[in-house]
Parts: sequence; structure tokens; C-alpha cells
Amino acid sequence: PKNYVFGPTDYLLKRTLEDAGLEVFYRLGTSIEHSGKRVHFNSLIPDDFDKVADVFAGTVRHYNRRWADGYAWGIHYWEIWNEPEGFENMWCPKGGSGENEEEIAARRKEARSGFVRFFVTVLKRLKSEFGDEIKVGGPALQRYRDEWFRQILDACNKAGIAPDFISWHAYENDPMVCNRDAERARKLCDEYGFGNCELIVNEWHYFGENYSWADMQRSSDPKVKARIWNGPDGHNGIRSSCFTLANLVNLQRSKVDQAYFYGCEHTGEWGFKDALQNKYKVYYALKAFGELVDKYQTICESTSEGTITTLAVKDVVGRKALLVVDYGGKEPKTSISFKGVAPDAKATVTLLDYTH
Repeated sequence: PKNYVFGPTDYLLKRTLEDAGLEVFYRLGTSIEHSGKRVHFNSLIPDDFDKVADVFAGTVRHYNRRWADGYAWGIHYWEIWNEPEGFENMWCPKGGSGENEEEIAARRKEARSGFVRFFVTVLKRLKSEFGDEIKVGGPALQRYRDEWFRQILDACNKAGIAPDFISWHAYENDPMVCNRDAERARKLCDEYGFGNCELIVNEWHYFGENYSWADMQRSSDPKVKARIWNGPDGHNGIRSSCFTLANLVNLQRSKVDQAYFYGCEHTGEWGFKDALQNKYKVYYALKAFGELVDKYQTICESTSEGTITTLAVKDVVGRKALLVVDYGGKEPKTSISFKGVAPDAKATVTLLDYTH
């Protein structure tokens, strides 16, 4: 216990679990490092995989079994690492990234093989001590990557250990990507005999076609910043709102078991309010969907055709609602036909667009 410093994390988790009444999906390991291509402090590949696995076990023990003056919070999901294919900021070999493309490719391949060994080591260690008390998986890839998952699942199969879930991220501008990726992931897990393996997209957000990660992270041009963050096609604009709603609808009929919108901080460029507490367009998209699923408990049908995505729902007394999202459509009008609705039925329409 004397080798652990739990205090700051205890404070955050207590506020989350006890004060706010939320659940925790716990990521074990470095989250991300933005110090540059050749300067790594927190994301260096560990020297001793077994020792790190022991440290992770101590963390689980502290929060679920009261070890080291800990808690019995019953945190269920434990994820191994984050975005390990981030060769320059997440799973970094010592000595920099290499001088040429061939060397970089070789080091990337070596780093991936090392991570797969690390993943299996941690998975076996945690499941051996905690069994079905917790669910362990990962590795929160930057996006769905078949070759990464195939190598991980193959290694798990050979080691005789099953991951409880696999996870990846989705920063996209196609609201059907999560559905398509989940189809591939389900087939892959089933192919390896992991039929109970859950599929989790634990970071997703709109990412526009007209800007890049480099622009977002490094540009100091005020016009570029305004276009990226606040323009109609920007990160938090009306197009982002339409994507958010369409993706939420499509997820209802996908093979994804869990999905997490990134992010819900109260202020900041990735949240739903700016630093002055002005609400982004995406705030109203999230609010609309939240009200819909709160008032109407039954999903009747969801569809996606062209630019139009729909979700039909009803409540316990038969009242119905229809959500219609036009993501990127060019037509000035959209026609909707209803079946099974009386001619004199009354409806309330709520409109969310660039000015409403």
C-alpha cells in the first residue's frame, strides 16, 4: 500500500460514484501524452509487464475489495490502456520514432507485438484474481482496426483466456461507421470463439471533413479555429448536432453493447458548453434525444436511407413520436408519410437547425 498514491483518484471517483450517482468505466494505464514525437515521459513501454499487471491488480483491489484503506464500489469494467497504436504518444518505444519510413514501420510492428503480449499478461493476471467479479478488455483503439483486434484475439485464444470486451473509438463524419464496424467486430469475435465478448465504442464524436487533427491541435490562426470549433460544419456546429442524433439513432439497432459520447465536460471544446457557458448546437441534440428516450420507452423502428435517419417511438399509453434527422441533405424540403395515424390527429413539432 505504501507504494500507491490513491488520494486524487479516490476523490474523483467518490464524487462520480457517490455524489453524482454515476458509474465508472475504469481505464488502466496512460491516457494520452502530447509532449511530442521524441519526448516521452508517461507513455513509454513498461519494462516489466508482470509488475505492471500486479500494480493494476492492486488498483482493482483497492476500489472493489477495500484493500489499502479502499472501497467496495464494485466497478465492473476495467480497460487495458488507451489507443496503443498511438506510436508517438501512447505506447512509445525508448529512443524516438526512427529516422526513415522502413525503420518506423519496423518499430511500429515490434511495438504492436509487444502490446499484444502486455494485453494478454494483464488480462490473465486480473481474471485470475477477480474472475467474473469484473470485466476486463480493451484496448481502446483510435478506430476499429481489424489487424490489431485479430492479433489480440489470436493471442488470447492461444493463451486460453477470453476478453470480456473489445473497445475502440470513433471520430467520424459517417453516422453508419459504428454499425458497420460492430458488424465486423461481432463476426471476428465469433470466429475466435468469443461469442460473449462485448463490443464497446467508448469514445465517439463528430469529426468534420474540412479540418484535420493537425489544424485542431496546432493551428493558431483565429479564422481556422473559428471554422473548426464554431462554424456550421465545425466540431460543435449544426452538422455535428445532426451527426450526433443520427449516430445515436443508428446505435439503437447496432451490435454495439455500449457507446460513450466524448465528451461531456461542462466547459471546453469537447463538451457541450463553451468557457462562457454558451451552449453549443450539440447540446440541443443531446437534450432532444434524452427527452425522447425519457418520455417514450418503446422503440418501434429506426431507419437510415441516404441523408435521412428516423426513429419512431411510443410510450406506455400509446402516444407516438418521430425523430427525423437530415444529415448533409441538399434538398430544401423533406416529405414524411405516416401510417396508422388518424387524419385529425394533432402533433407538436420541434425544430433544431442552424437558427433554432
